[in-house]
Amino acid sequence: MDMEYLPSYEMSWGTLGTVRPFLNFHAKRDALNIQTALKQKDAPTLIKILTNRSNAQRQIIAQVFKTITEKELSSGLKKALSGELENLLLALLMTPLQFEAYRLRQSMEGIGTDEEGLLEILCTRSPKALANITSTYKEQYNKDLETDLKGETSGDFAKLVLALLKKKKVVGMVQRDTEALAEAINQAKADPGPWITILTTRDAEHLNKVRCIQSPNLYLAQRLETMKAAIVQGVMVSHSEEDLLCVRVAYLRQTGTSLYTALQKQFKGDHLQALLAICRSED
Repeated sequence: MDMEYLPSYEMSWGTLGTVRPFLNFHAKRDALNIQTALKQKDAPTLIKILTNRSNAQRQIIAQVFKTITEKELSSGLKKALSGELENLLLALLMTPLQFEAYRLRQSMEGIGTDEEGLLEILCTRSPKALANITSTYKEQYNKDLETDLKGETSGDFAKLVLALLKKKKVVGMVQRDTEALAEAINQAKADPGPWITILTTRDAEHLNKVRCIQSPNLYLAQRLETMKAAIVQGVMVSHSEEDLLCVRVAYLRQTGTSLYTALQKQFKGDHLQALLAICRSED
């Protein structure tokens, strides 16, 4: 097994994720069952296997599948499936870093830039994670993430995203920051400088003490409220092994409805079953 995936593989039931390692894991058996399911276009079987294995286990399955069939598992999924279900299961096959790099790239491709998509990742990931995502982005697309962000954004928003990309944890005084933010916004011409500096250089615990800063879980819950397939899949896959349980709680508090129920009102068929499998249960 690749050392990069050991931390994920060793996750226990005490985590805040909804997808955990399958205890009776047998990569070759899974690969053979997937091979049969692909031939028969048996979506329920594909969903059952891929949503009930950790990312580390899915990477092993993909390797074994390639050894057995001499074909990429992702290629097989593309031939057997279509639409949002195809997109979702392909997302599950990417490593966490590959998926975040992919989402950033998608936010910058095409006409216009998905600013919220960029902010979701840049705001909720640690400096170390962003450094790893930047390296993966370079490997995956042979492009520099900082350069691409500069090319796709402008003005104060460009300053913000570039500062977020390079954010560092520093000690700050809550009262001083609160006063600085108030002063910046009360000027005749609002000054974005203090906001950018404080938002991108203070740690999460510090920012939580500044009333105007919302928690990452609440922000992600609000993203899910859009019920747009790409956003829902992005958030759920990205956080499925980390803190999706926390996001579920924030969603319930925000909307008064559990995420599990909300998904059933918006989506249908095999795509819905895959989303419910990742969500796991009612709250």
